[in-house]
Amino acid sequence: MRADKSFWQAGHRPTLLAAFLYFDLAFMVWVMLGPLGIEIARDLALTHAQKGLMVATPVLSGAILRIVMGLLVDHLKPKMAGAIGQVIVIASLFVAWQFGVHSYQQALVLGVFLGFAGASFAVALPLASRWYPPEHQGTALGIAGAGNSGTAIAALIAPSLAMAYGWTNVFGLALIPLVLVFVFYVIVAKDAPECPPPKSFAEYMNVLKDKDSWWFMFFYSVTFGGFVGLASSLTIYFNTQYGLDARMAGFFTAACVFAGSLVRPIGGNVADRIGGIKSLSVMYVVAAIFLAIVSVGLPQAWMALAAFVCAMLALGMGNGAVFQLVPQRFRKEIGVMTGLVGMAGGVGGFYLASSLGFAKQATGSYQIGFLIFAALAVLALAGLTGVKTRWRTTWGAAHLTTARI
Repeated sequence: MRADKSFWQAGHRPTLLAAFLYFDLAFMVWVMLGPLGIEIARDLALTHAQKGLMVATPVLSGAILRIVMGLLVDHLKPKMAGAIGQVIVIASLFVAWQFGVHSYQQALVLGVFLGFAGASFAVALPLASRWYPPEHQGTALGIAGAGNSGTAIAALIAPSLAMAYGWTNVFGLALIPLVLVFVFYVIVAKDAPECPPPKSFAEYMNVLKDKDSWWFMFFYSVTFGGFVGLASSLTIYFNTQYGLDARMAGFFTAACVFAGSLVRPIGGNVADRIGGIKSLSVMYVVAAIFLAIVSVGLPQAWMALAAFVCAMLALGMGNGAVFQLVPQRFRKEIGVMTGLVGMAGGVGGFYLASSLGFAKQATGSYQIGFLIFAALAVLALAGLTGVKTRWRTTWGAAHLTTARI
């Protein structure tokens, strides 16, 4: 109880709320092509592979743009970087709403611009992180990162709105909450007083010479990659595999995504209490088991739903655990590391979302796509086991940090 009280006394709550809302709405529109995918694919006559690539394009674009936004965060400070990203997303949705999306190529172009919404990750987390001391990083970033739940909002609402008003008009309807949150963000968000001075691009890239940065990128490519890859793909999966209509497939997807996003703060808090390494190790095991179970093609949709929820719970808590560790190791470079690690997470999501479509088209089944990702979770566990002793005796040693590693 005392820890919770000290957390709420630390930091800047209005900024934490603004970071969460910005992240939440940005993630809602980032994966929007997934929940709308059934209707878009029907109108544009897309193949399984094209559907997979369409929903994966915003994920890859967002991954790459996280590097750009991470750099902007440290040069312009987080608040200004976030404002720029929000304006670009609002403008691109307005154009899509007013002029429509009439071809597969245009859908891919829209996906590229929606990547700026996915890049919000590289802004919202540093915006919140810099206000909080080391012992509260997992909780603070877990709360800000719970904006992952925006992907569930898209899955829950977008298919129904598309059936009622047409999928093009969903882009226009999304502008209403986006603009409201943008105004709130501009008014209440504040940059922390201890923002580090800007560095050159070359200095940022120097962190890639540190092998720990590559380990964090790999670990997050599995936890977040699994989360966002599934969030983007499950509406189409439930429709194709079990014949659910767009609305019901959206409801099933939303249940999975809510599970993964709402436990992110819990994952961060658990990592604060028992250490990120121990927490993350358990999550990889659970995720691998349930992804393997899903791969066999369960006979009933509710069975698949239960397995996906369990997998998403593990992946969501894993996301929180990774970002309990990153600020401990790279506190002064948190902006660029959030961008790099977030980019890797997006690349993992792009791989999963696109590979499911290609697997279905090539083999008639999604099995190989799920099995390979389960194997990546096992590989990540092996890597984490290999580095944990070094981490706990160097930068994570008890005499160097108040946080549990």
